Amino acid sequence: MVRFVEESTKHMEKETGNISNTDVTTVKKKVLQDLSINNGGGLINSWVDSMRACSPTHLKSLMKQSSWLTEHPSALDMFEEILHVSEGKQIVMFLDYDGTLSPIVDDPDRAFMSKKMRRTVRKLAICFPTAIVSGRCREKVYNFVKLTELYYAGSHGMDIKGPAQGSKYKEDKSLLCQPATEFIPMIDEVYQKLVEKTKVTPGANVENNKFCASVHFRRVDEKNWSDLANQVRSVIKEYPELRITQGRKVLEIRPIIKWDKGKALEFLLESLGYANCTDVFPIYIGDDRTDEDAFKILREKRQGLGILVSKFPKETDASYSLQEPDEVMDFLQRLVDWKQLRSGA
Repeated sequence: MVRFVEESTKHMEKETGNISNTDVTTVKKKVLQDLSINNGGGLINSWVDSMRACSPTHLKSLMKQSSWLTEHPSALDMFEEILHVSEGKQIVMFLDYDGTLSPIVDDPDRAFMSKKMRRTVRKLAICFPTAIVSGRCREKVYNFVKLTELYYAGSHGMDIKGPAQGSKYKEDKSLLCQPATEFIPMIDEVYQKLVEKTKVTPGANVENNKFCASVHFRRVDEKNWSDLANQVRSVIKEYPELRITQGRKVLEIRPIIKWDKGKALEFLLESLGYANCTDVFPIYIGDDRTDEDAFKILREKRQGLGILVSKFPKETDASYSLQEPDEVMDFLQRLVDWKQLRSGA
């Protein structure tokens, strides 16, 4: 039970950005009290509050856009500054998929990237080592991107594979990292149970991402979120080895291991030969709460930078911002143009 309380209160503290330590303690005590009285009712209420907090319409009211942009300016507006701080260093690109390279859509199976975005990412991979880091299973995100020159890290970094061909950066076709293989049968089992349990909730969509499972509620009426949270909890409470995290209109069921997108970033840098190097400049672009693990690593190491994709103010460890995938494409194209000009291409 404590696992759920910690996830919920950590999220509330992170997303609102204005909850004091005393308030957080009060929230935890209240949730625990409700759990003992209502057998989980308080936890579900806290969950639903957290689900609402992830909605951009709710986040918008938390901070003023202008002050947020002062702290997290547009990466397009600050492009020359970014080039300046990366001078003399090897840029390595890390890109989330949903909401970064493709628009967020109601049906996760139709989150297609544009042909223009694909061409831009292909050119980017020629100029810089490039990885896609997604919550999707690796095979699924590859089928969306369809570029063999990239590194792919699926399932929030729990399934990493090197380029199949075409990369000029320390290509290693045997590169494979799967730190949660033992959990695959459990995730399959949980996926089947979640599909059965949530089928009574209109709009709920459960996705098997091999090393994790995702419950999408983007098409679920908000009045049914509490029921959906109860359904998910009723399944996951039987699996103490799993935890629940939250993204943009999605609940993620993941193994409790010390691995996330930040760890995937570190692994890939090491695989590329840039571990503990001072002449490398990682740029990570993502839109989701799970990308914060990578932003945090970069900020703590004071190495490279993170760029959050969002139209609304959010608490983040990213240094810069972009509003939507079209701006991401413009930023990537400017990097390509700069590199080609430097190389005399």
